[in-house]
Amino acid sequence: MKIAVITGASSGMGREFVYALDKQQKFDEIWVIARREQRLEELKPKCRARIRPLPWDLLLRESLDRYRDLLAEEQPEIRVLVNAAGFGLFGTFSEMDLNTQLDIIDLNDRALTGMCYLSLPYMSRGSQIYNMGSMSSWQPVPYINVYGASKAYVLSFSRALGRELKGRGIRVMAVCPGWITTEFFEHAVHDDTISYYNRFYPPEQVIAKALKDMKKGKATSVLGLPEQIQVQLVKHLPTGFIMDTWCKQQGK
Repeated sequence: MKIAVITGASSGMGREFVYALDKQQKFDEIWVIARREQRLEELKPKCRARIRPLPWDLLLRESLDRYRDLLAEEQPEIRVLVNAAGFGLFGTFSEMDLNTQLDIIDLNDRALTGMCYLSLPYMSRGSQIYNMGSMSSWQPVPYINVYGASKAYVLSFSRALGRELKGRGIRVMAVCPGWITTEFFEHAVHDDTISYYNRFYPPEQVIAKALKDMKKGKATSVLGLPEQIQVQLVKHLPTGFIMDTWCKQQGK
């Protein structure tokens, strides 16, 4: 049984990845993981492949245990894994709730790492892993501190894992977009700490670019010429200057 596994599939990038992959490839099943079961059920009539809703909260370690047990029972061939589950919080680090910030690390990094680890025994040559990073993967971002750091982990982890799996023919890519028009902001924004947004992209464009970049064997995918130029600049400019520029844009 050939399958795709997509986390965060109830909305945003995860949901759009379900649609895009279903059109691009033929799967026997697409396993969709998120907390909101009804949202997952809504995917069924919209896809060619059979949708298997898995209403799990990946903040809970027992969800990874359930995933491990289901894999052992079904013995599928995982052709694509998409780690799109994640969230962020904008504000001053010392003034935001600690547990919520720790949850950011747990979901964006720990759960993503666990999903990769448990999936790899069921992947073979030609399998693909998409890990959702961010433009903040490339630089420290004050006032999006923990989220940015969590996405830096995703970038570093994905690059290193991709090198380790090169001999097995399994590709790993970090998708690192700028601002995207998704529900992310409904959870991330709770005040006016972040007020400057240079440009937004629809998730469909981000994913279309990611699918093309995966075919090209790229380790990262960045949509937009301005964003690609920014990535190159931050590699060479002093970190302090980069943070100063960001803070000035936000009126800090």
